[in-house]
Amino acid sequence: MADRLSEYKRKRDLAQTPEPGPRRRRPSRGDPIFVIQQHHATAMHYDFRLEVDGVLKSWAVPKGPSTNPATKRMARPTEDHPMEYATFEGVIPKGNYGAGPVIVWDRGTYRNLSSKSMEDGLHRGHISFELDGDKLQGGWALTRFRTGKDETWLLVKKDDEHANRRGEITSARPESVSSGRTIDQLT
Repeated sequence: MADRLSEYKRKRDLAQTPEPGPRRRRPSRGDPIFVIQQHHATAMHYDFRLEVDGVLKSWAVPKGPSTNPATKRMARPTEDHPMEYATFEGVIPKGNYGAGPVIVWDRGTYRNLSSKSMEDGLHRGHISFELDGDKLQGGWALTRFRTGKDETWLLVKKDDEHANRRGEITSARPESVSSGRTIDQLT
């Protein structure tokens, strides 16, 4: 696991930021976890993270998730994060990588909907999963459509009973599921 988190550690001075450092931690028991953190760094975005093999696989989603199956959201992969990051909420100080406020916008567990492992799906470029979160529920998919330096995925809600074609959940439910505060209230 240390190799999988080397980029995370390289980008951060953990003595200068409140972000958690990786510790030896076993994967979750039962269903794996997911977390979506709203992060106002250089630009506002949402970090979508899925527990896979003891780390949080991460994508930056500029507009955040949409519960409308017709809406495809761009998702750019970022470095793996330690499991401890799933509960991180706070302000990353100026001068540090990712400086700015972070809230836990949603969290919960997920279930792989494929007969293949999540690792295999990520390698092949498509994963399908069901979220059981405080805000997001039901089926979702992440599909890679561009590889290389500008690797890009699409995050799409499946058309199920949890889909909503009206409104945007990110603006309707801006509060943290941990603290109840919005990103603008975090200082």
